[in-house]
Amino acid sequence: MARDEPLIFLTAGEPSGDAIGARLMAALKTRTGGAVRFAGVGGQMMRAEGLESLFPMQELSVMGLLEVLPHARRLKRRIAETAAAVDRLRPDALVTIDSPGFSKRLEDRLGPGELPKIHYVAPTVWAWKPKRVHAFKARFDRLLCLLPFEPPYFEAVGLDAPFVGHPVLESGADAGDGAAFRARRAMAAEAPLLCVLPGSRRGEARRLLPVFGETVARLAAERPDLQVAIPSVDYLADEIAAATAGWAAPTTVLTGPAEKYDAMAASNAALAASGTVALELALARVPTVVAYRLNPITYWAINRMVSVDYVHLCNIMAEREIAPERLQDRCRPDVLAADVRRLMGAEGAAQAADLAPWLERLRPPQGLPSLAAADAVLELL
Repeated sequence: MARDEPLIFLTAGEPSGDAIGARLMAALKTRTGGAVRFAGVGGQMMRAEGLESLFPMQELSVMGLLEVLPHARRLKRRIAETAAAVDRLRPDALVTIDSPGFSKRLEDRLGPGELPKIHYVAPTVWAWKPKRVHAFKARFDRLLCLLPFEPPYFEAVGLDAPFVGHPVLESGADAGDGAAFRARRAMAAEAPLLCVLPGSRRGEARRLLPVFGETVARLAAERPDLQVAIPSVDYLADEIAAATAGWAAPTTVLTGPAEKYDAMAASNAALAASGTVALELALARVPTVVAYRLNPITYWAINRMVSVDYVHLCNIMAEREIAPERLQDRCRPDVLAADVRRLMGAEGAAQAADLAPWLERLRPPQGLPSLAAADAVLELL
């Protein structure tokens, strides 16, 4: 390719960031007529858009305080490797996507310079550690906000922070084919299907799967025709399949966005780890229980710092629990089974209707979030 085609260096550290990065890459191609190049760190979706990742993205998918410690040496090495690649390639812009710990440490290794530095996905300073605005102001030239109420937090300290909308609106979660999913598996239209999503990180899946398995056993005792679908990222699929082989209901582990969204469309309810997937389920209008467990010390430390009452973004915006949240000690099989049982009834439809208007607030004025983000990147070149 010609050198006058801009080179954008992107980094993502987990599947949600990989999806955001892939859509941004596609939007940059659209805006430039394909006259753009990419380098950096990403996963399967970014690779499909033309990125040759420096190393497997899942090496960065670590969350928590104590959970990070066993991986600290490897993470430090990968940060140095990424910084060296930036210095060698001299890109026209650096876009770090979410993963704030990795992103900030990468910026520290690079130091000051003329390279435009953009961070995509603003840190949740409105939820905890508000003084982080200063750390991002010191490191980045522009911050891309997913939520409409976020820009003022950063503009107050002089950081350019446009609202570009939430990428979940482009995920395709609302376009799944439930009938086709059931037909492929010879599943009766009236058979209850539970979508189980234990998270994209190995640690969170290992903590949640035993609880989810006991929950399924309670539900299957009441509904022997219950079936379970577990959408998974590629690198966890085999481990999840092995862990769920003895579950009380027939369980299918599947990979890929298309299969995931078809499974969601076919499901009567969902049991999901907190995170972006909860928004995908809301977009797919699947009644959902959000559940999560952390290392007790990590949970205690985080709980002392947070200033919001909920983890589901729509619950936060609505300031009430539309989707039930069962965290830490409340993440128990008896509680989860009771929640799922209710959502498979009349309460499920009510939840989907209540969440819809809050999802619309995530749409940017410009139209598609990825195009708004691409414009915000190109403006700095």
